Amino acid sequence: MPLANAPTDSPHQAMAAVNAVLLGKNDVVRLAIACLIAGGHLLIEDLPGMGKTILALALAKTLGLSFRRVQFTNDMLPGDLTGAAIFVREKGEFVFHPGPLFTQLLLADEINRASPKTQSALLEAMEERQVSSDGITRPLPEPFFVIATQNPVDQLSTNPLPEAQLDRFLMRLSLGYPDAAAELAMLRGEDRRHLLERQAPALTIQQLLALQKAARAVHASDALLAYIRQLAEHTRHSAGLAYGLSPRAALALLAAGRAWALLEGREHVLPADIQRVFPAVAMHRLDRGDARAADTAAAAILEAVALP
Repeated sequence: MPLANAPTDSPHQAMAAVNAVLLGKNDVVRLAIACLIAGGHLLIEDLPGMGKTILALALAKTLGLSFRRVQFTNDMLPGDLTGAAIFVREKGEFVFHPGPLFTQLLLADEINRASPKTQSALLEAMEERQVSSDGITRPLPEPFFVIATQNPVDQLSTNPLPEAQLDRFLMRLSLGYPDAAAELAMLRGEDRRHLLERQAPALTIQQLLALQKAARAVHASDALLAYIRQLAEHTRHSAGLAYGLSPRAALALLAAGRAWALLEGREHVLPADIQRVFPAVAMHRLDRGDARAADTAAAAILEAVALP
């Protein structure tokens, strides 16, 4: 039974800890936790000042993983991420100095401000969990996540992520404006960054790995798998889309649905789980438009495909 050995309370404790910092965004936080439990990377896209970095920092603190933050700029080089071999005179040889990629959780802030060459340095790390430098392949720590942020509106001096890079992000999330109650509570309360300084991890590495293993074991029926395939097939023949979901995207949808079902306390995936994660998993693979408009386009796709 997939839930038997999983720490069922810990993900909810993690969600509660993040929700205490980022007010009024329970659904977004739940999706973000599901993304990481599914073993995926997360792209947070929204306007400035909406809490993208706060969410990323809160997730990093809550997961209890080694953490590095990199502010991406247009003059950043690939070696600034991967590291480089530096000649050490005392040893008479080159010694590799690991870059910030050698961490368990990397916060790539404003990722679209880096050059395409630097963005591509992330590609191998995100897909293969390894870095190749000077002809040597070095494994990254386990687990390894990238949480990236980007501003979809301010495009001055930016380089939009190519499709291959976007496809490596399991989910793309948008925060949106807070509701009235959440915004008033935020205005009355303590500075969010001060709260982050006191935040303690709600998960251990062992608990997170156990949750990932449990999520992979959540049952998906043949009818559910057929439903995922029908969703992918529909996008491949939709007149409004340039291209459809790839087989890798269908696998990502299944992994996210399993993680969502696990958070719901179930040992099997329901169509409702797939529908809930579909906008976050599928739309950045189908539409380069703003993440805030993804729900509307996703709803039309979900409505067009019959439930099993």
